[in-house]
Amino acid sequence: MSDSPHLGSDAPEEGESFISHLVELRTRLVRAALAVVAVFVCLMPFASHIYDLLAQPMLSALPAGTRMIATGVVTPFLVPVKVTLMVAFVIALPWVLYQAWAFIAPGLYTNEKRLALPIIVSSFLLFLCGIAFCYFVVFGTVFRVINEFAPKSVTVAPDIDSYLSFVLTMFLAFGLTFEVPVVVVVLVRFGIVSVAQLKQIRPYMIVGAFVVAAVVTPPDAMSMLLLAVPLIILYEAGILAARFVSARPAADPDAAASKSAPS
Repeated sequence: MSDSPHLGSDAPEEGESFISHLVELRTRLVRAALAVVAVFVCLMPFASHIYDLLAQPMLSALPAGTRMIATGVVTPFLVPVKVTLMVAFVIALPWVLYQAWAFIAPGLYTNEKRLALPIIVSSFLLFLCGIAFCYFVVFGTVFRVINEFAPKSVTVAPDIDSYLSFVLTMFLAFGLTFEVPVVVVVLVRFGIVSVAQLKQIRPYMIVGAFVVAAVVTPPDAMSMLLLAVPLIILYEAGILAARFVSARPAADPDAAASKSAPS
């Protein structure tokens, strides 16, 4: 009977803690959204120029005097706005990630913080590298090959909305491809797989890389190679990096401290 008041007194504290976490989450989300909106508003006067920059690889591959077309009534306005919003999100992404980190960091142990922060930073940088590789290397090659194979009786004039959908798909595919080293390191660090196991499944990984490339990229050999080869190289880079972060439970300072503490 004497325990009942004590248990009852804990319930309001748990409820207040949950509500405080919700308030904190809402604050972080609002700050992240405001940053994206602020960058978007600043970039809106340059929306058409931003789309022209995105379309430059396609325009360079088209025959002289050919332009892209817009088949929808509001497409010439909406597509540049979508591109500008995407660019605004990428520019504000460091602040968005910081807000996410500030929310989860207080609940992490010291060793988890040492692991989480490098993962967040490296994931962001690798994703940008994937987008840059796609824009500067892949697009120039893919669009030139596609236009060279176009029949002479066909006038190549891509629709800007279809072009945007294709570009976003390719950006996402290459951005996620460049995350492979991070995924490999995390899997090894948490003991889900070992470096030896990753080496054993290397042949399957190579086959899988070409299957993924064949599904995601346009149906030509060059595009498939431009995705499959970096995927394989990044997998090997992940194995190399994983050797330095293998799971070491005994070396965990928090675990060692808990073991040495008197019972």
